[in-house]
Amino acid sequence: MDRLGRIARGVVAGFALLSVVACADIYRDHGYAPSEYDLAQIAVGRDTRDTVAEAVGRPSTGGLLTDDAWYYVQSRYRRSGARAPQEIQRQVVSISFAPNGTVANVERFGLEQGRAVVLSRRVTDTNIRGVSALGQILGNLGNLRAEDLID
Repeated sequence: MDRLGRIARGVVAGFALLSVVACADIYRDHGYAPSEYDLAQIAVGRDTRDTVAEAVGRPSTGGLLTDDAWYYVQSRYRRSGARAPQEIQRQVVSISFAPNGTVANVERFGLEQGRAVVLSRRVTDTNIRGVSALGQILGNLGNLRAEDLID
């Protein structure tokens, strides 16, 4: 009887441990956004597409209609138990280029309550360009379904 009791306690403890581990949050990162340190290496008005590619790498997304901006998108998702993954953080870095090929603007955006929020911006004297393309990218990223994110 004593042996059977130890086995029963071991099985109960195993199930308890398994249920605790199954409820732990799992975090997944998707995409890439350069750090502030990497972006500090880029000089507005001096660097070109080639030097930006060397400093921070090539982006996964460019301008939609023209190639006048590069966009780096990074998201973090949390999955809790059997629930669908939830996006908890998103960053978009936009590097715009002038017609002569030099960097015109470097901006970092976040996502708060479904709206793009400027986190940092280095702007030249010219008007900010490519914001409508960024709005399209952020709008489309919000339309992802949980089934699309599961590998």
